[in-house]
Amino acid sequence: MAFIYVTIVLDTLGFGITIPVLPRLIVSFAPNTAAGAEIFGLFVTIWSLMQFLFAPFIGVLSDRYGRRPVLILSGFGLGVDYMIMALAPDLSWLLLGRILSGITASSYATAGAYVADVTPVERRAAAFGAVGAAWGLGFILGPGIGGLIGGLGVHLPFWFAAAFSLTSAAYGLFVLPESLPPESRQPFAWRRANPAGSLKLLRSHRDLLGLAAVNFVQFLGFQVLPSVFVLYAGYRYGWGPVEVGLSLTVVGALNITVQGGLVKRFIKRFGERKALITALVAGTASFIVWGLASTPALFVLAIVVFAPIGFAQPSIQSLMTRRVRPSEQGQLQGANASIAGLTGILGPLLFTFIFAFFISPSAPVALPGMPFFVAAVLMLASAFLAVRVTSGSAGAPAAGPTVAVPDGAGLKPADPVTDTGDPNE
Repeated sequence: MAFIYVTIVLDTLGFGITIPVLPRLIVSFAPNTAAGAEIFGLFVTIWSLMQFLFAPFIGVLSDRYGRRPVLILSGFGLGVDYMIMALAPDLSWLLLGRILSGITASSYATAGAYVADVTPVERRAAAFGAVGAAWGLGFILGPGIGGLIGGLGVHLPFWFAAAFSLTSAAYGLFVLPESLPPESRQPFAWRRANPAGSLKLLRSHRDLLGLAAVNFVQFLGFQVLPSVFVLYAGYRYGWGPVEVGLSLTVVGALNITVQGGLVKRFIKRFGERKALITALVAGTASFIVWGLASTPALFVLAIVVFAPIGFAQPSIQSLMTRRVRPSEQGQLQGANASIAGLTGILGPLLFTFIFAFFISPSAPVALPGMPFFVAAVLMLASAFLAVRVTSGSAGAPAAGPTVAVPDGAGLKPADPVTDTGDPNE
């Protein structure tokens, strides 16, 4: 696991470094700030579209050739992509770099498959939590580094991002071991390497489609944060880059604390099902507080209420990986990344439209917090769906090792089995 943590931190550092400067670079090529903002929104949508289309392809590719070569090629591809953006003479070259970034960044699904390869089922939720903490570390450090060096030049952070990504590729080439043995691989098939093929996988195993629906609805609700967080804080409280940056640092720090330190303990005591439901209820409550917050203090309080959302992905990932074969882990992670990409396309359009409407003169009532109320409804719906889907599933604290039993078309949910030590059992 230590090997994949390093890979994720390096990749996320590269991505995070570009966050503070990419909008500025796009605006510098646009005729005015308003046009630049519209183009930036288009770039975000295109990046998410690439994730939606190519994450299943990358996942199936890793099921065929192993996780290591895919991670190496991805790191190399991201490095080249960042260099293209650093050298881009106009928006068309910058768009090309953004498309390549969306494709090669789909390797996060491969990292998830790597975790499933090397971790026993009863420890996967904690392992996915640690992966989330590694991602959070890169996300905290990356924007800070990018903001500092971005003051020296808007192109410079992209060179640093390229250096981190190429370092990740070199690390994979010389240090990272392969996690998927040849006997657990399966032939590449185009019918599985696309979003429609991913849906077929999700429908072919018990409970998977329901868990995927939970993932989709809660991901869609989560999109309110990258879509309107900055706009809302500036409109309602007059926050600038410093206040927003500090609040996002708090979000990242709490994410590391929850996923890196609390996930393992909470799930060991209460099980994955209760952890998932707790996360979704906390997400619902925090969105309501954000929407109602009349003061910056209440807004910051909602960040603390939101912290248990860090239980969600480790829990749902662990529950889903129990229900597929080792040779399908890459395809499963690709399907999850594709779901996230789809919400990244729909969410910004939905929440920015709602925000713009409810602060406009034509709105029946001035309600800038309406996007958060809509997100709360989505998060609550995902909680109800999770209760239904996971009732009777293997989400309780494990009494011993777990196994998955073939039943023809797919795999049954893993059932806890107590090891008595009897070799004949």
